[in-house]
Amino acid sequence: MNAVKIDGRLTVAGQPEIADFSSLSAQGYKSIINARPDGEDHDQPGNMREKSAAGTAGLAYSFIPVTGPTMTEADIRAFQQAMVEADGPVFAHCKGGTRALTLYVLGEALDGRIGQDQIEAFGTTHGFDLSGAVRWLQRRAAALPQVKAFFDPRTWSVQYVVSDPATGRCAIIDPVYDFDEKSGATDTMNADAILAYVESQGLSVEWILDTHPHADHFSAAHYLKQKTGAQTAIGAKVTGVQKLWQEKYNWPELETDGSQWDRLLEAGDRFTIGSLDVRVLFSPGHTLASVTYVVGDAAFVHDTLFMPDSGTARADFPGGSARELWASIQAILALPDETRLFTGHDYQPGGRAPKWESTVGEQKRSNPHLADMTEEGFIRLREARDRGLPMPKLILHALQVNIRGGRLPEPEANGKRYLKFPLDGLEGSTW
Repeated sequence: MNAVKIDGRLTVAGQPEIADFSSLSAQGYKSIINARPDGEDHDQPGNMREKSAAGTAGLAYSFIPVTGPTMTEADIRAFQQAMVEADGPVFAHCKGGTRALTLYVLGEALDGRIGQDQIEAFGTTHGFDLSGAVRWLQRRAAALPQVKAFFDPRTWSVQYVVSDPATGRCAIIDPVYDFDEKSGATDTMNADAILAYVESQGLSVEWILDTHPHADHFSAAHYLKQKTGAQTAIGAKVTGVQKLWQEKYNWPELETDGSQWDRLLEAGDRFTIGSLDVRVLFSPGHTLASVTYVVGDAAFVHDTLFMPDSGTARADFPGGSARELWASIQAILALPDETRLFTGHDYQPGGRAPKWESTVGEQKRSNPHLADMTEEGFIRLREARDRGLPMPKLILHALQVNIRGGRLPEPEANGKRYLKFPLDGLEGSTW
């Protein structure tokens, strides 16, 4: 194990042995960051053994698995957060130390504490080749659009601000309106954080976009429209979802013409965010109304594809179809391999830090639901998995809000708002 002390807070190293963890604690380290994906070598300890050994040694532990080609800002920010939360010196490792140091130095560069022209010399001083960090920054500077993600740990949802640096115009995609089903409390913490970011960057909100009516959180689209005056939009097939749930809720007065949004988008429709062209792909399967937004080199794929280590989205909601989901995914994978894909949820398998950005090429190579998979094989896999999944805990709460564009129920005579949902309305669901 080659360990290099970067400063009083950080040491980077190659793979430690499990037996080393107790001595690292004795040396005064307080936290371990494992930046190495499982399975790189047959004899590496792996995430779960390292986590157990760290706990036994009294060390905090973070799992931020990265490779050079797949490193994203989410990984960099997770590394920073682990450093902030550490109650003392941090021991960060990968296979040889380079990726761990790259995560650190990229955070310093993004926050302006080190210049891009200083990075390679910094690496050389400590015995590492950081040319990959420079290339990462160059790719990021060239990418359009600029994408800022907001992760909501309560619902594992990812919200996005997609902006055009040439005009300062932006769109907000899939914003979350906070709701606690235990108390019935609502709040706007997530949406207000997005508004604060928009203001801090001097952006102007042009669109508020939903990819589909969500089953696991309330949409903040209506709230954000009130705050910004921006147009709202969703896929045109939302009218079918409204009619389906109108019956389930016994809600004859519900308008099922999609008039709750400013624009209903058909497959192939185009619009702009500033000077950036946006193309709409129809992506049914998870729901019958789902769409994907393709903006420059980025595609917002909602609940079709998750990160490669998490597979694909379920297709058993009312109106869902595993066969249609397969076709939708194939259309997304027909985009250029370098296209950035931004997913709608991340459930953090193995306890790793949240991630939300991959590429078409990475999904083709690494997603076990897709690599070397046939259509019939996917359908069998997806339907078998879905049979064992319980419904999202907020599905009956959220749909009555989200099929109205994020509008809460109107106040009743006492000034309070009330949700309504059917008992035994989703027959055959797994408890």
